Amino acid sequence: MSSHRQETVRRLAAPDIAARKGGVPIVCLTAYTAPMAELLDEHCDLLLVGDSVGMVVHGLPNTVGVTLDMMILHGQAVMRGARRAMVVVDLPFGSYEGSPEVAYANAARVMKETGCSAVKVEAGPAVAENIEYMVKRGIPVMGHVGLRPQAVMVEGGFKAKGKADHERRRILEEARAAEEAGAFAIVVEGVAEGLAREITEAVSAPTIGIGASAGCDGQILVTDDMLGLFDWTPKFVRRYGDIRGEIAKAVAAYADDVRERRFPGPAEIYFAKAG
Repeated sequence: MSSHRQETVRRLAAPDIAARKGGVPIVCLTAYTAPMAELLDEHCDLLLVGDSVGMVVHGLPNTVGVTLDMMILHGQAVMRGARRAMVVVDLPFGSYEGSPEVAYANAARVMKETGCSAVKVEAGPAVAENIEYMVKRGIPVMGHVGLRPQAVMVEGGFKAKGKADHERRRILEEARAAEEAGAFAIVVEGVAEGLAREITEAVSAPTIGIGASAGCDGQILVTDDMLGLFDWTPKFVRRYGDIRGEIAKAVAAYADDVRERRFPGPAEIYFAKAG
């Protein structure tokens, strides 16, 4: 028997994230695969298996077509790669907006089949009751207010929110309702900067901003956007890399080597042993 003991790493959980309110900002990114989760894990407090996977990985025009099975598949992959960061999985459109019992059943399935630590829902006006129902039955829930991608069909596109007074009041009310229902954190997406600060000050749950304010308790971006994998990114994204350019250069070099018969070379092929 080996005398070496395997190192045990404690995964962050909902109480750890909730306790960060007003403290050191919470670092969050999206992850959809095991290799990316492994790379991000060292640097992030929370990894979100977002339904943005439908657009980023599967080429869908929006998140509406994402299924529960897709989220479970990617959630399982991320859990294999992440050891320390809390992993949260989005509940997709149509899986939680109906009865509290259906929302709970779908959330419980996601947690049991992936091993994730929590689920996230877009906290529209009719969802607070379902959040409370799930939380009371042992499922940590992260809320999401402001720009709600799953409501794209109703709202006619991805548009910033909170510039008009009636929108500000509604979004603030939704954030408070999510908090009162027991959400341990709330994503605030695509809202006017002042409103994001107001929400952060108004709720006791930490806020995670995306296209919101540096005054939020944490920040999240779609990793593929931040790394520069696409030729266009939203206004609120800062590019920290040019992965698209690096991939293009690498593939072009590979193609040239293949066409000129420089690849494979002696280092990449096998030779029979003499004798």
